[in-house]
Amino acid sequence: MKRILFVCLGNICRSCTAEEIFRTQVAEARLSDRFAADSAGLINYHEGELPDERMRTHARRHGYELTHRSRPVVEEDYRRFDVIVAMDGRNWEKLDRDAPDEAGRKKIVKMADYLRYHTGVHIIPDPYYGGPADFELVIELLEDACQGLLQSLQKAEDD
Repeated sequence: MKRILFVCLGNICRSCTAEEIFRTQVAEARLSDRFAADSAGLINYHEGELPDERMRTHARRHGYELTHRSRPVVEEDYRRFDVIVAMDGRNWEKLDRDAPDEAGRKKIVKMADYLRYHTGVHIIPDPYYGGPADFELVIELLEDACQGLLQSLQKAEDD
C-alpha cells in the first residue's frame, strides 16, 4: 500500500482538505486497498484542533467531511510515507530542510505539479486570511491536483 502525506503550514486548511479529497477519490475508484492518506502541518500551533471552520463549511458543500485533527510533521513521517506532498514552495523548502536524509528528501513533491486543468498555477494558496472565494478556489485546485496525483501513482504502479 502506498502511503501519502499532505502537508501545509498549520494542517487546518489545505492539507487536511487534500487528505479528504484524495481519500474520497481513492474510494470512488475502488482503490482503498492500494492507497492511504494522512495530513500534517509544519507548525504545531493548531495541534489537536479540527480544520478551520470556514474550510469545513466549504468542504461540506462539496460533499467532504473534514474530521482530521491537526498534527505536526515528525521525523518518522519521512520513513512511514511513500510520498510527502507540499502545498506550496515554502512548505516544500521546510520539508526539504527538515528531512533526516536523502531518502526522505526524494519523497517530497509539490501538489501543484499534479494540476491537470489549472495551467499557470504553481501553488495551492493558503486561504486562511482570505474570503469565501479563496476557500472555494483551494477546493477546486485540490480536486484537480488530487486526481492528477492519483493518476500518476496508478501509472507508476502499473509501469
